[in-house]
Amino acid sequence: MTQIAAEDKLANLDNYEKCPLFTERERVALRYTDAICWSPASADDEMWKQLHAHFTEPELVELGSFIGYIAGGQRWISTLGIGHGEVLANTTVGLSPDAVKKITEQLDATA
Repeated sequence: MTQIAAEDKLANLDNYEKCPLFTERERVALRYTDAICWSPASADDEMWKQLHAHFTEPELVELGSFIGYIAGGQRWISTLGIGHGEVLANTTVGLSPDAVKKITEQLDATA
């Protein structure tokens, strides 16, 4: 996926159900995310049927635990009154090794 495609998806995240940029697998994962974060009761039999059509049981456990971890962390940060970018804004904390490498290469190229 190109950087532009990723940015287009991010810009359309609130409209994932209708946006053609998202695959059905991505839509199902985003519905799961919505259920975990906002409406647990929406995780009905139909949702589980869709989830199992696109993900293995280990994938669902990993995805669900990651969503819960991130959502819980964000709520905790909110209780501390910390705004986006106020802490560790100029670091690579939390980024994947590939993202760190890319950022480092970009910084080296401009130095």
